[in-house]
Amino acid sequence: MMPLHELLLFSGTALLLAVSPGPNMVYLLSRSICQGRQAGVISLVGVFAGFLVHICAAAIGLSALFLAIPVAYVILKWMGALYLLWLAWQALKPNATSPFQAQDLPDDSPSKLILMGFLTSALNPKIAVFYVSIFPQFISPQYGSIFFQGIELGLTQIFVSSCVNLTVIFSAAGLASWFTRHPLWLKIQRYVMGGVLAGLAVRLVLEQRKNT
Repeated sequence: MMPLHELLLFSGTALLLAVSPGPNMVYLLSRSICQGRQAGVISLVGVFAGFLVHICAAAIGLSALFLAIPVAYVILKWMGALYLLWLAWQALKPNATSPFQAQDLPDDSPSKLILMGFLTSALNPKIAVFYVSIFPQFISPQYGSIFFQGIELGLTQIFVSSCVNLTVIFSAAGLASWFTRHPLWLKIQRYVMGGVLAGLAVRLVLEQRKNT
């Protein structure tokens, strides 16, 4: 079992991941605003299933594989940085929409909500980069089985993400309504989101250069 202080430090890192904007948050916000809280919670089930794909991959040694092949690790980090920059552009480009802005989406069945949540999470580069780059920093042979450490970290990340995403789901309608009444803040929110994403991308690139 991992020491408590290491687990708490990892939880803080997972919290930063959960509150930063990304495909999962945008999907859950959009679906909750358009179809209601129940649809958001059902979609969250699919998102968690996608997390399990990343957890299993990390637990069986994907992180070790990328660390053993530095070129692959560097390529992944560059791809992650480019992806974050693309998300930043989507937020900052002229006539861009905010995830808090009300949208008119058709209602989806529960099975489709779960499937779309799963695909959004499983194919999310932001999560993949997190698992590959952060997990190895907390896993150590002195703490016991590498496999079970990966499972422990993964379940911790899911718990932290659950708290954040449930808050997003249950407050989505209220936030959307407030931003509709205050369009200036809706615009400010887009620029803040774009700035945060761009900053994360730059940090990722600088860390990559520092480690090479």
